[in-house]
Parts: sequence; structure tokens; C-alpha cells
Amino acid sequence: MQQSEIIIVGGGLVGAAIAYGAASAGACVTLLDQGDIAHRASRGNFGLVWVQSKGDGFPAYARWSRDAVAHWPRLAKDLLDLTGVNVALENAGGFWIGFGEAEIEARGAMLANISKATGGTPYEVLDRRELKARLPAIGPKVAGGTFCLLDGQVNPLMTLHALHAGLKKRGARIVSSVDIATVSRRGGNGEFEASSKDGRTWRAARIVLAAGLSNRELAPQVGLHAPVSPSRGQVLITERLKPFLPFPTNKARQTHEGTVQLGSSTEDVGLDDSTTVSAIETLARRGIATFPILSNARLVRAWGALRVMTPDGSPIYQESSSHPGAFVATSHSGVSLAAAHAYVLGPWMAGFAEEPEGFAEFAGERYLDPSRSFSNAH
Repeated sequence: MQQSEIIIVGGGLVGAAIAYGAASAGACVTLLDQGDIAHRASRGNFGLVWVQSKGDGFPAYARWSRDAVAHWPRLAKDLLDLTGVNVALENAGGFWIGFGEAEIEARGAMLANISKATGGTPYEVLDRRELKARLPAIGPKVAGGTFCLLDGQVNPLMTLHALHAGLKKRGARIVSSVDIATVSRRGGNGEFEASSKDGRTWRAARIVLAAGLSNRELAPQVGLHAPVSPSRGQVLITERLKPFLPFPTNKARQTHEGTVQLGSSTEDVGLDDSTTVSAIETLARRGIATFPILSNARLVRAWGALRVMTPDGSPIYQESSSHPGAFVATSHSGVSLAAAHAYVLGPWMAGFAEEPEGFAEFAGERYLDPSRSFSNAH
């Protein structure tokens, strides 16, 4: 066993990005992927590379989100050069769209707070006339919106595919259909052991728990706290349309292929990732109200997926103090933060870099503070 050996539990966007970064830094990586049985948030991700609204009341997360998007062009190029997969990154800005003056005013105040806390995250608050000049297709019910130059979009499924393909190119081992039940530290040389429900085991000097909802059960086994819970999001997609939406928005985005994705809902329904008529109708009506051109578009698909939410909607990143070498990583922003997960978290968790400055604020123990209250609005 070498010190650079590391196990990543979880093959979704968070785990795959960390694994890719660790392998690129020189680690010997084993990625344990639950596969098709997983409640994988990657399948239902809206595909936004999004900064505006991230970290309100949590300056460390606001700064992390702002800085993370700067790594995205490098990741997109690296994956294309290494694997030939184009993840369709567009990062020329994005719009939030509002239907009432009060919500637009509240949005502007929130973005002002975030910008102040980060030392300058760019944003604009736009009235209806200003928004219409940039997005001519908006409907008459739209009252205005906000714009952030750092925002963008990417194809999340192609990103996941490219990360897995890149891992193989980097010499990592990917093991599919693995449902990890226990993680522990063994005596002697102190290696970690991950055991699946079917009795298979893997060992390494370091281990990263990026297992989504399973982190709730796995993290305490190595002295970490990850109180995650599911939040269902439903998404719709239309047939291919002529280009009309040059920027992504919070309510709809036109993909590289021409389809329009509408989303998303936020529902507390446990582990139910099915679709519902009521949510589909709500998303369709909202999409048409935002962009009336969609009233004639044919819907071709709807699906639901479970987001991995923490009590405050912000990530947990932490190395265990009782089990050094064991890490937990969880975030519902698996797309927005993917490049930073690769280029910052991967080398750190593999032992090639120091813990990023200020990361103590992302420790899971913050949820144990009785003087704090949390809301996972995102």
C-alpha cells in the first residue's frame, strides 16, 4: 500500500470530480460507484454553473462558489483534450427572472449582501425594460430580474460521463454496482476498509465519503457528521427548438442541442423520486409564463431526482479528527462546484495539498450548535 492510495465512495458528480482531481494529481484511485440503484442527483441536475444566490448568510460558501466557477474553463478543456467529450460549457452569464417587484427587490438586497461578503461578486438588477432588451422572448408577466456575469450552464450528464472516462484515462479503477455498508479503520498500518453489502472489501490509506444520501449513515462510522436529507426536484424537457434563449435562467435553459429544460421543483417526499402531474403542470405553466414561445412546444420527457441537502443548503467538507485520512464531501451544487472539487478538493483529500484556507467553516459540526438556526433554501 502506498500513501497516495485513496478510495472514493460515490460515483456521482461530487465523487467523480474529487476522484478525477486526485488521480490527476498522481493518486492511485479506486472509485466505488453505486450505479443505477443510486438515488443519483446527477441525473436530475438542472445543469447550471451558478454563483448568484449561493452563500447568502454564509460568506465562506459565497466566496467558494464565486471562485469555483473560475476553474470551469480549465476542466472543460482538460476533459475534452483527454476524453474527446464536449461538456458544452457556456459561461457568459445567467439570468434570474422574477414576476413581482417585491421579490426582485428582495433578490437585489440578497445579491448586494453576497457581493459585500465576497469582496465583489458582480451582479445587475434589471427592470422589465432592461431585461426585455437582453431576453426578448420574456412574457408580459415577467417584472424584471437579475444578471450575473459569472453564471453559465453545462451538460451535467456529459460532465459525469467525461469525468468517468477521464478517470479511466488517468489509470483509476472504477468499480460499479457497489453499495457500501460500513467504513472503518483497521489496526496495524491504519488503512481504511470499505465493505459492501454483498461482502466485498476495499482498503486504502485514505477514504472520501462522497456517497450522497448514504453519507448520513457512513460519516459517523469514521467520526464525521453529515446530516443530509433528500429533496426531490422534477424537471421537464421539450423538443428541439430554434435558438431563442442565449443565456441560462433559473426557470428555463436551452441546451446545446436545442431542447429547453424547465425546472425545477423542491419537494420533501423522502426517497420518492417519481414524477407527479401537479409538479409537471406547475413547471409547464411557469415556463410558458416566462417564455410564451414555449406554449407550442411539445414536452418529450419529465423526470424526478433526489438532491442531497444539508440543513443550510451549503456543503460539508471535512477531514475526521478521530480518523485522520477519512473525509466527507457533500454538496447539492455538484455541477457548479465540479471544477473546484477536482482541482482543489481532489489534491487536498489525496494528500498532495494542505486544507484550503477557511474550510473549517464547512465542518458538519456546525449543525450541532444550538444557538444557530438553518434553512436549506437554495
